[in-house]
Amino acid sequence: MLRFKSLGSGSSGNATVIQARSESALTHLLVDCGLGIRQLEKRLGQAGMLPEQVDAIFVTHEHSDHIGCARRLALRERIPIWMSHGTYMALGEPDFEGLLRIACDGEAIEVGALQVRPFTVPHDAREPLQLTCTDGAARLGVLTDLGHATSHVLEHVAGCATLMLECNHDAQMLATSTYPAFLKRRVGGAYGHLANTAAAQIAQAMVASGLKQVVAAHLSEQNNRPELARQALACALGCVQADIHVADAVTGSGWLSC
Repeated sequence: MLRFKSLGSGSSGNATVIQARSESALTHLLVDCGLGIRQLEKRLGQAGMLPEQVDAIFVTHEHSDHIGCARRLALRERIPIWMSHGTYMALGEPDFEGLLRIACDGEAIEVGALQVRPFTVPHDAREPLQLTCTDGAARLGVLTDLGHATSHVLEHVAGCATLMLECNHDAQMLATSTYPAFLKRRVGGAYGHLANTAAAQIAQAMVASGLKQVVAAHLSEQNNRPELARQALACALGCVQADIHVADAVTGSGWLSC
């Protein structure tokens, strides 16, 4: 059984636990760790977990809302930590005391009962990766922090029944926001973040390959509203808005099955 829970999603910090259950054990992968250590421990506790139950950490890129306390947690609990070589370089090549594992585009990673497959995305980071996960039965895609969906991105998320999908901003709200012009260009640009409409186009394109469930993630607190993201995604999937889950910055999401 494959299930997941966002511990928090937004510019103030991102972290998601993915759990796979085999006949003999549970596997827990922590995707990003963009919180302080005390806050992470608190939210893991709310999820019914202890830090030592994390089997591996996967860092998607070096931005502070994704890296957070990842190194501290990895060293304290002796947890293997995966990231791209570019992310490692962007962090200044810190010492991970033998725990560092380098993730590469398209190369499968085995973590207990999980198979993880990272893939590159267009975002303003050194070598950003997103990922799909499967326990052999269900398949989950995590797709946030990208400015647009390339054919490479779409190829990798095709076949996912569940997608945790960035809905960062409403284009009109961003255009009329108090953000300075350079920041509007960055957020809305090809290497920034997905607008609701762009996320909806991705979701709609994936329906034919089996997409059933979408969790809206990484919503801007200033330039989006949950109901706008739900509306866009529900229209794309042909479902009611209540069927669309939204992961927020404070409570994340509940445990969701894939």
